[in-house]
Parts: sequence; C-alpha cells; structure tokens
Amino acid sequence: MMNITPVVKQLLIINILFFIGSYFVPVAYDFFALYYPESDKFKGWQFITHMFMHAPFPNIAHILFNMFALYSFGSALEHFWGGKKFLFFYISCGLGAALLHTGVNYFEIQSLLSEVASLNLSTSEIHQLLNADYSVLFDEKGQMMAGEVNTILERVHCTQQQFNTIVEASMISKGTVVGASGAIYGLLAAFAFMFPNAELALLFIPVPIKAKYFVPGLLAIDLFLGFKGQSIFGAGSTGVAHFAHVGGALSGFLMMWIWKKNQFNKNRWN
Repeated sequence: MMNITPVVKQLLIINILFFIGSYFVPVAYDFFALYYPESDKFKGWQFITHMFMHAPFPNIAHILFNMFALYSFGSALEHFWGGKKFLFFYISCGLGAALLHTGVNYFEIQSLLSEVASLNLSTSEIHQLLNADYSVLFDEKGQMMAGEVNTILERVHCTQQQFNTIVEASMISKGTVVGASGAIYGLLAAFAFMFPNAELALLFIPVPIKAKYFVPGLLAIDLFLGFKGQSIFGAGSTGVAHFAHVGGALSGFLMMWIWKKNQFNKNRWN
C-alpha cells in the first residue's frame, strides 16, 4: 500500500473539515456549493470551493468514495509528479468539471427559455423568474398570490404550459453541485494515461480490468446515465454530476495529452 503523499494528505484534511463544518453550519452550502451564475446565491469562489463540499450527513458514501479515490490515485500521481504539478492538475480538473456542468445547465435553460421567447421577457424579468421561490407563491386554493412574479406573468399573458416551462428552467438554475468527483475523474483519466495496463476493480466488479479499459468504460456508463438523468457515483445534491465527471475526465485527458506532446518535465514545477 502506497504511503499518503503530502498534498493528498492536505486535500483530505480540507475536505473532511469542510464536511464536518457544513454539518454544524448548514448555511455553508449557500456560500460554498456551486450555483448557476444566474442564481442570486452564485459567487465566483464557488468554482473552487464546491470541490471541497460533499453531500451532507448522514450521506457519507459521497465523501468516502471520493476521498478513497483521492488517496488511491492521487498519491500515485503525486509521487511521480511532485506536489505542485499534482495540485495544479487536481484544481484544473475540478474547474473543468464545474465549467462543463455549468455549460450543460446553460444549454438546457436557454433551450427552455427559447420555448417561451414569444413572451418577450426582459433580462431582468427572466432573472427574477428564475430565482423566484414557486413553492410559496400560491395560496391554499392553488391561486398565485399577488406579487412581482404574478405581475410579470399576467402582463405577458403567460399560459399554463409556458409557466411550467419557466418553472422547469428555474429548477435547473437552482440546482447546486458539490464534491471532488470532477477532480477525481481527472485523476482517473491521468492514471489510465500513465499506467494503462494497471489492473483496477470496483466493489461490484470483482474481476480486475486494465485501466485503459476500466476508466473509459466507467466514464461511458456515467455519461450514458447522465443523459438518462441518473448517476453512478457522487451525484451530491444536483442529480446531474455525471456531466461534471465528464468535464473533469476530459480536462485531465487534455492536460495529459498536452503535457506528453510538449514533454512536460516535473522539474519545471518543483
């Protein structure tokens, strides 16, 4: 068993501290989970902090899986690369995961909004409708109460079908993503790139599979389930983390390809 390396150790500590801290201060998710940029809760730092947050207790499988993978694959990569290069790679993969996740959300939201383009909503009105809390806008009889949202919808003569589309877009924009899964998938891609013939296995697949088959296969399954609205691991609170997985793996693969092409030397980092 490989000894834990310094940067991996520090990352493990930070993730565990965030996990424990968010249990005692649940509002931390409002500040550190990644929100859609159109959300009132979005902050720029969330592109970094989301990768240190995980699904809240009592769901410990999310953080346990990610931290075990970080230890297993991260220690091997840091051993060969050194701390600085490894940390750069890890954070970059987490950012790549966040960007693809956000991009997919943007595409889905814009596709929905295009369906109600005939309403001629202004930018500020769209922002308000996306951020509205629809769970508190109706009275006991199911009638929308007076307010700014009601005023907007009445002005544009919004139909029930158009309203449902707006609510669907709003639900997507309110989704959050948490977890190191995107960065972990980047590590998996790098591991398969460097050690293609290393044999890996999942708990439910007892037969070892070479990394060059295991990682692409795992990613393909996760991507397939992503389009089906499900996920294998680490969905966190969003239910769409599969696209973050793809973004992390793609970022990791591209960096490995570029580094190999340019004969990147770790001595330039340490």
